[in-house]
Amino acid sequence: AGMRALHEAIAAWFERRFAVRLTPEHDILPLLGSKEGLVYSAAAVLNAGDIALIPDPYYPVYITASTSVGAEPYMLPLAEENGYLPELDKIPQDVLAKSRLLWLNYPNNPTAACANRRFFEEVVAFAQRHNLAIIHDMAYAEVYFDDFRPMSILQIPGASEVAVELHSLSKTYNMAGFRVGMAVGNAELVEAVSRLKSNIDSGMFRPVQYAAIEALQLPESWIEQRNAIYRQRRDVLVAGCNAIGMRTQTPGAGLYVWAAVPRGFTSRDFANWLFDKTGVFVTPGTNFGDAGEGYVRISLTVPEERIEAALQRMKTALAG
Repeated sequence: AGMRALHEAIAAWFERRFAVRLTPEHDILPLLGSKEGLVYSAAAVLNAGDIALIPDPYYPVYITASTSVGAEPYMLPLAEENGYLPELDKIPQDVLAKSRLLWLNYPNNPTAACANRRFFEEVVAFAQRHNLAIIHDMAYAEVYFDDFRPMSILQIPGASEVAVELHSLSKTYNMAGFRVGMAVGNAELVEAVSRLKSNIDSGMFRPVQYAAIEALQLPESWIEQRNAIYRQRRDVLVAGCNAIGMRTQTPGAGLYVWAAVPRGFTSRDFANWLFDKTGVFVTPGTNFGDAGEGYVRISLTVPEERIEAALQRMKTALAG
């Protein structure tokens, strides 16, 4: 699927960004947005009765993609004290025996957590031991701040034996609506997704492919200038939340801030109360799973002045 030139542009971008060499004809599949890749990848791996290991909080598509083929979700709670990384050694052996797929998502939505090389090394070894496929949703790879650069799981030796990674041009190059993404990694899984996809949808509109090729060739300075805008919004939002008692950490990447709700509220109660009182909308953490209780997700996708206005309304409401 996709023009040869698009495959080659993806391969060149991936090698430039992550120092990982992909074979254009075998390791890459252009997608109509990364979301379809999540669904098709799960369908290519899972059968009815299999178990899918899903972090909690999670992007809701992980659940629907898994259960739509009859698989059973097993939730892996992500805790703040553990850096929002799953504790793989706590998964029961009887669960692992039926597990076929491990979902990962770093930089994470909704927590904004990031994973390091040591974690990815442990995950790859874990998947190899237990015959698991890994789907790594890396939609927020290029929204990063300060000196941090999120790494690809495919930078880990042996990862291409077990993992496929999804990227999105919606976040990377502000191309929401174009519907362009990519699946890269394990050639067998990429080929299986391609066969499934070819029986469900059709090819990408050629002018969109040309646009994607142009975007993938943009200089890093374009990313840096765009991320500087998000970084300033992040700094304003993190400082403002902490100042009004909504404890939050400063994320190294991603489009969200994950803030603790004030004492006495559940996530949903606080979001509803805040909207009723101020007209400010935040997303309850429980929209992303039970482990999101006690938090709300706040987006960086609005101008700085609107973030400042929202924080002022929140401060006034909480003070009253």
